[in-house]
Amino acid sequence: MNATAQNYNPWLHRFIVVTAIATFLLLGSGGMVTSHEAGMSVPDWPNTYGYNMFLFPVSKWMGGIFYEHTHRLLASGIAFLTTVFVVWLWFKDSRKWMRWLGVLAFVLVALQGVLGGLRVTLHMDKLGIVHGALAQLFFVLVCAQALFTSRWWQNVAQATRLPDQKNSQNAAGTAALRWLVLATTVLIFLQLILGATMRHQHAGLAIPDFPLAYGKIWPDTTAAAVAHYNTNRVEVISENPITAGQIILQMAHRIVAVLVLICVGAVTFCSRRCQSAERAIAPPTHVGGYESKVAVRLSLFWLALIVVQIALGAWTIWSNKAADVATAHVLVGALALVTGALWCVVAFRRWRPLPRVEPAGTLPDAFGAHPAMAGNK
Repeated sequence: MNATAQNYNPWLHRFIVVTAIATFLLLGSGGMVTSHEAGMSVPDWPNTYGYNMFLFPVSKWMGGIFYEHTHRLLASGIAFLTTVFVVWLWFKDSRKWMRWLGVLAFVLVALQGVLGGLRVTLHMDKLGIVHGALAQLFFVLVCAQALFTSRWWQNVAQATRLPDQKNSQNAAGTAALRWLVLATTVLIFLQLILGATMRHQHAGLAIPDFPLAYGKIWPDTTAAAVAHYNTNRVEVISENPITAGQIILQMAHRIVAVLVLICVGAVTFCSRRCQSAERAIAPPTHVGGYESKVAVRLSLFWLALIVVQIALGAWTIWSNKAADVATAHVLVGALALVTGALWCVVAFRRWRPLPRVEPAGTLPDAFGAHPAMAGNK
């Protein structure tokens, strides 16, 4: 049995998958806290109204306290799960880089807890933006660790990159595809930061209509126009006043959403082109085309997520920022980010050569490499 096979631990993998699912639920819990503006419902930390956090009476879990307190409890549970799998990795996984990746996850979850507490004790909404961005990165990291501990990844680690004149004809297209996926993933992360910034301004909707903005393609942001908007907000919906900067920020969020849609559409187009090119290269009996087929399906899933995300963004405006809709918007954004991030991990992976290979098992490079499965069975 080789070292890579020894790294596969099904129970460790399942445990990390459970942690990833729990982290996803924690993102939803945090979204509900922000959507209900319940972040300061519990004014002390790490205690809850003077009680030990874990001994706070259930009878007092009411209103905003319910959202904030349950968020803290779930976050504590994630910290415990992370600690367990990090120790598990350190003693049972022979890959040094994987053990240190676990340490990074532990550092991030600890930092998340501290940032969440400081946001309450220091009354700093800007820390909430950092808290939200790090939560997305932690979710990506845990999902990546679930991938690295999977049987599929262990098998892929046995592959080697072989020189292939035919496959090299499609190398430019696949290289462009993986860099496009990376750029799109970065753009999605920046979009999530814009969204977190908007959500933590506690000014409601800076622009109350969609697809237009105050009835125009680009809203008037002069001082007189903003004063008029604020007059209507106070009289009609009793919202806090807004600034021209908040209006521009929301317009930037809309523009980046369109750019993300275009980029993911381009990824789908490039994936299909790579698949067509590989079909033209590989003979009908060739096993090639498997990875390109997965890439096409993954790109279509990614595109569907972005379409749903945009629809939820519009619905958030039309529903006057309903808490459940706004939280769903956050969660789909997290899924879109982790989809791109894991695709990048696969696309840019390094292939380790093996002593013996079977050229007939060569797989084409829809993900960014030319692997061939090893013959040491």
